[in-house]
Amino acid sequence: MQAREIKDRLKSLIEEASAIDPRLANRLQEINRWVKDVKPGSLTAKRFVILFLLQIIQDAEVWLRLKSLPSQEEQQSALTALNPTLKYWYGYLFPKWLSENDPKFYIWRRKLMAGEFNQEDAKLIDSVANNIKNCGGTIVQRYIADLSMATDIIVSSRQEMPLCIQLTSVSKEFSQDKLNDWENTLIFWAIDRGLFLSYNPRATDFVNQIVNILLYNSDNLSIGSYLKFNL
Repeated sequence: MQAREIKDRLKSLIEEASAIDPRLANRLQEINRWVKDVKPGSLTAKRFVILFLLQIIQDAEVWLRLKSLPSQEEQQSALTALNPTLKYWYGYLFPKWLSENDPKFYIWRRKLMAGEFNQEDAKLIDSVANNIKNCGGTIVQRYIADLSMATDIIVSSRQEMPLCIQLTSVSKEFSQDKLNDWENTLIFWAIDRGLFLSYNPRATDFVNQIVNILLYNSDNLSIGSYLKFNL
């Protein structure tokens, strides 16, 4: 989808959402105001802005299909048919984001537009995600979760209980501020289980170690726990 098509689709989704879910319409209007004066060529050059827009369009389309179902029972049945991490995203975190004031949204939109976001750990997260899928787990990655909810990836394993993960290569002695922000953010969004994993990228086989820790804690970390783990 090209930049002009993205802008047009955003506008059409606003119209559709106005009649189905005003909360979504308001969010999309906010995003539309953010990009409407950016010329298509300039928008195309902003890779992460485009990726975020494509992601929010996809989420909006799924959400509107879900909310268009004629009864609560059918909506719940459609959610239940999703894998555990998608069910958690569409059944809890995404609607919560639509309903709540997001104090970080304006900040990270500005950074995206200014080119100040580069997702340095993208390759690691992709490797971790692929390994989790190969182990039979499920994952969700969203810019909203990453930048507003301190969650790089949402993971589910055999017990089908989603776990919100923050990965960092920051050493233990320098990560306290990030730890505090992470925990406060999870509390703000009422996320009931979280894992903050600090890893050493120079360690042998550290990707598989990360995957094993994430899968184990997805199955075993108790409700109401925010675990800090140094690998």
